[in-house]
Amino acid sequence: MTGLPCSGKTTIVRKLAETIPNLAILDGDELREWFSPKDFSKEARDEHNRRVAHLSKLLLKHNVPMGVSLISPYKENRANAREIIGDDTKFFEVYVNASLAQCEERDVKGMYAKARSGEIKGFTGIDDPYEAPDSADLVLDTENKSLDESAAEVLEFLKSKNLI
Repeated sequence: MTGLPCSGKTTIVRKLAETIPNLAILDGDELREWFSPKDFSKEARDEHNRRVAHLSKLLLKHNVPMGVSLISPYKENRANAREIIGDDTKFFEVYVNASLAQCEERDVKGMYAKARSGEIKGFTGIDDPYEAPDSADLVLDTENKSLDESAAEVLEFLKSKNLI
């Protein structure tokens, strides 16, 4: 899942874990703590996305179902992830779409306010771009649909692909 910070990516994956047995939740914020560079330069973001894609590929090799929630702000990152995983029957780009204003409203950590004040540099959506997907496999409108509705859309999508 890709989208702006606070768009609902991780929340949706956690909701899916209530229904999908043994779903591994790969959350970008959690993985960055021990798996990737700590800065948010373009190079560090690219490396973080590459590492998560390789981890995902290894888990898929062992048939571990997973939901990956990464901002993954650049189209190039998402194309690279698709290439690394190399199996379009198991890799699906899900765009979790919410406006910047809605994401800022949801931000309980105050990250957007810190970015606007200059305390956080290179924050996606404020002073670093987010490149929305041109043709995501699934688009979730989390601004206008509830968590349950969004999770149900993902489940229906996965059923349509015979994955659950």
